[in-house]
Amino acid sequence: MSLSTGPANEDILLREDADGVVTLTLNRPAHFNALSEEMLTALQAALDDIAGDANVRCVVLGAAGRAFCAGHDLKQMRANPDQAYYQDLFATCSRVMQSIVDLPVPVVAKVQGMATAAGCQIVASCDLAVAAESATFAVSGINVGLFCSTPAVALSRNVAPKHAFDMLVTGRFISAAEALSNGLISRMVPDVDLDAAVTTLTAEICAKSPVAVRTGKAMFHRQRAMSLADAYSYAGDVMACNMMAEDAAEGIDAFIAKRKPVWKGR
Repeated sequence: MSLSTGPANEDILLREDADGVVTLTLNRPAHFNALSEEMLTALQAALDDIAGDANVRCVVLGAAGRAFCAGHDLKQMRANPDQAYYQDLFATCSRVMQSIVDLPVPVVAKVQGMATAAGCQIVASCDLAVAAESATFAVSGINVGLFCSTPAVALSRNVAPKHAFDMLVTGRFISAAEALSNGLISRMVPDVDLDAAVTTLTAEICAKSPVAVRTGKAMFHRQRAMSLADAYSYAGDVMACNMMAEDAAEGIDAFIAKRKPVWKGR
């Protein structure tokens, strides 16, 4: 399946569904998959559709070509020198990033090549990120006189403040190894193993109870904004509700009986 709101015959976002996993592929390789208005619109439509599909268990967000994403389409931005336009553009992009976080299932970034500015923001917004060893990351707007303010929101929620600000104020590229050490990505693999590693990870997620996974993602993100006491109170309530699910009973019974659980999804 392909989604296109761009020029004729240009499928700027590809979608593939298989065994509960939806793979979305940014498909502007000649433009390093820059986030044009059309790309953001297509991404938002796809995320909205996935959010309402109970059959989806996991989402992979990848890209075609040599780069993951070079950030916003700077040529398109310069062609519209109007503050109201820029406010709408960044609000649209922010909604896409928040939709990734709010999606009820895990979203895995599959990163090859460079992920810069809003491309790095996508990686930081995803729940998990698997990167090829040769991948590089930067929030390099500072190099063209633009502090990456919106990418800073996602970056600072993944990376320790001094590491995040170092990237933001210097615009320097970091390696996949440094991104892993800093917490921007969750796994780094040899380039040739990237596809296999993502397939293995999504299979691990899909093998778990869909109730537990959906409950866990929502709980994980919500508690991060709470005080320690409120977080524990909220987590206890969520866990008690989770215990009442048929999948929890099945999982515990299967563990006691030393057999493989059969998830019912409720």
